[in-house]
Amino acid sequence: MINIVLLEPQIPQNTGNIARTCAATGSRLHLVKPMGFTVDDKKLKRAGLDYWHLLDITYYESTKEFFEKNTGEMFFFTTKGKNIYSDVSYPDGCYLVFGREDRGINEKILAANYDRCVRFPMLDDDTARSLNLSNAVAIGVYEALKQQGFMNLRTEGQLTGREEPDVL
Repeated sequence: MINIVLLEPQIPQNTGNIARTCAATGSRLHLVKPMGFTVDDKKLKRAGLDYWHLLDITYYESTKEFFEKNTGEMFFFTTKGKNIYSDVSYPDGCYLVFGREDRGINEKILAANYDRCVRFPMLDDDTARSLNLSNAVAIGVYEALKQQGFMNLRTEGQLTGREEPDVL
């Protein structure tokens, strides 16, 4: 089980996409307020499609409350990280922590956990500041799941055998 933590997410479509990733992978979603939207936001629901009933989701009133209630191994995804995301080991039950789209994770939190800060390699010219939050979560989740052997996930698909219109 992977825990995905969104600290103060601001864009409902990102959170909806992340919720869908959590539903498809069996990951838990932790949403930390204040958020830039309400959970009944149409854009949030639309991005998550009909996967909401599959979610294991917990809400927190503040970052302080989240850290008081959760003590597992945490990894903080940030452009300021010193470790490359694929160079660390993610144990079962770990928490992958992501900050808000416009500011990231508070630097006090990063400084207190600097050895657990991870980043995605990117160009070094400051024109592309960071990845989209939902893309970053997907990369992080699938790296952790890959390291755990994709436990409890279907790893092979099947053709349906249905006839489809000619596309060539």
